[in-house]
Amino acid sequence: MEALKQKIREEGIVLSEQVLKVDAFLNHQIDPRLMQQVGHEFAERFKGQGITKIVTIEASGIAPAVMAGLELGVPVIFARKFQSLTLKNDLLISKVFSFTKQTESTIAISAKHLTAADNVLVIDDFLANGHAAKALIDLIQQAGASVAGIGIVIEKSFQEGRALLESEGYRIESLARVASLSDGKVTFVD
Repeated sequence: MEALKQKIREEGIVLSEQVLKVDAFLNHQIDPRLMQQVGHEFAERFKGQGITKIVTIEASGIAPAVMAGLELGVPVIFARKFQSLTLKNDLLISKVFSFTKQTESTIAISAKHLTAADNVLVIDDFLANGHAAKALIDLIQQAGASVAGIGIVIEKSFQEGRALLESEGYRIESLARVASLSDGKVTFVD
């Protein structure tokens, strides 16, 4: 997706060979027009897959997931980071390690929002090691639902997330695949 790549080139900040900061348009301040294009692109890539729900993780996955949900006409569920006073009964629970924050979080979805009849699209802002996607897949599987695919806004292709998920048979559609963050520069796969 060329508009996304251009935005990364213009406003992304390479903090290290492992970390790309995109808080100017994706995970702090949000560019609504770009997120609308992102949602449209995910909808195009996954149309005809019988998707009934989209699942993401708070907070950075919410904007692209909502836009894709709007395009596909399906509800969006975001896994909440535990603990919440309003989210405490009949929960699907998993754990996720954040590479960027170097912390482990417990995430949860109310079981009433996912059923075995659901065919779910996972959407997230980044794919690096695959931990967030694996935790979301765990929640979906706990509900007995199926995973239609995984939509990623920015993939760090130099990390093992894609290989891990593909080895388990998941379809991954990444809108921008970063090959390298060496020398303070973003290089794309395509």
